[in-house]
Amino acid sequence: MHFTDVIARKRDGGALSRDAIGLFVRGATDGTIPDYQIAALLMAIVLRGMSADETWALTEAMLQSGERVDLSRLPGVKVGKHSTGGVGDKVSIALAPLAAAAGVIVPKMSGRGLGHTGGTLDKLESIPGYRTNLTIQEFTTVLEEVGTSIIGQTEALVPADRTLYALRDVTATVESVPLIAASVMSKKLAEGSSALVLDVKCGSGAFMKSEPDARALADALIAIGRVGGVPTHAVLTRMEAPLGYSVGNALEIAECIRMLRGDGPADLTVLVRALATRMVRLATGTDEERAGLEVARALDSGAALERLRALIARHGGDAAIVDRPDKLPQASCTSVVAAPRRGFVARLDAALVGQAAVRLGAGRARAGDAIDHAAGIVIERHLGDPVDAGDPVLRLHYNDARGLEEASRLAASSLSVDDAPPPVRPLILGWVE
Repeated sequence: MHFTDVIARKRDGGALSRDAIGLFVRGATDGTIPDYQIAALLMAIVLRGMSADETWALTEAMLQSGERVDLSRLPGVKVGKHSTGGVGDKVSIALAPLAAAAGVIVPKMSGRGLGHTGGTLDKLESIPGYRTNLTIQEFTTVLEEVGTSIIGQTEALVPADRTLYALRDVTATVESVPLIAASVMSKKLAEGSSALVLDVKCGSGAFMKSEPDARALADALIAIGRVGGVPTHAVLTRMEAPLGYSVGNALEIAECIRMLRGDGPADLTVLVRALATRMVRLATGTDEERAGLEVARALDSGAALERLRALIARHGGDAAIVDRPDKLPQASCTSVVAAPRRGFVARLDAALVGQAAVRLGAGRARAGDAIDHAAGIVIERHLGDPVDAGDPVLRLHYNDARGLEEASRLAASSLSVDDAPPPVRPLILGWVE
């Protein structure tokens, strides 16, 4: 079978056989298919889609491209978590230690930034010394000792996805339900989770722009979980404006620390607690009220913050940043985007804020680009806040001024001020089970 025939079949709207999908995944894994042909098929899939059977075949082939973590020696239900990506989405970094402190074992394999959205690994690597490349044995040991571990994809786990993930980021092939679903679920099935909670985002800052599209993705993810034997719940959340008040790697780590101290942004806190409560329910079978009380106890007692400290230390990081966030990378320069007139902040377009952060160095324009962990944006006035002309709304943090002009333009265009505040919209749109 020639791979050009596979590309042509999908280009013309045909379904791919399991053999064709297997050829695709093997070629991505061992490098026998060149990047330009892989990218061509990715684009054909974006334009033509995949059936449920094709999507499962892609997930299964990606899963089988490497090893699977065996967590059977750890007692109880292991509950994984994944987000489909958003601007300012630092949820996993606060959620994993919180859920672990509430009694849940949380294995977490994370990725790097895609497009205008940040990556959990990039954020964690802003912590001096933090290792994301643990071996599977080290991963299992940290899970046993701490209750959670957040790592990147090892050489052994879903190696096909590393190639596809990096190429999707730089070939405008991210926004595809089957590609997102296969990427997410192959990693979740590989990491050893026995149940999953997914955060599926929709809005300008998400890959799914509308609620129906987000629901379709949630349905696809849950269907894969069902076939794979892993109970999967998904929450639909809004991503029109950035989550929290910080966008950028070290800035978001500092915000997670504040949240676990009880001083975080309301939207971030609400979402983290809701997800943690669902994870406790899946792990223990308890009801919503009791699960919520366990989560509140773990947060209010400081136990969640101590789990974060232990997580960082066991990954080789400098746990002193929990008490001294100023030890995280700091930008040498800042620049302000101000309110153009008096009124209320009516719009902060998450996608444009995310793109501005990338221009400052917080993300990647091309695969392999270096990240400036100190770069990013702090939101000083959020949606609905009153402002006077000249009030700072967005504060840009940077070390390299080469991207500042473009970042400032994007950040300014993300902002609208109106005479009246915008309607209050719920962050959490509902659950899909």
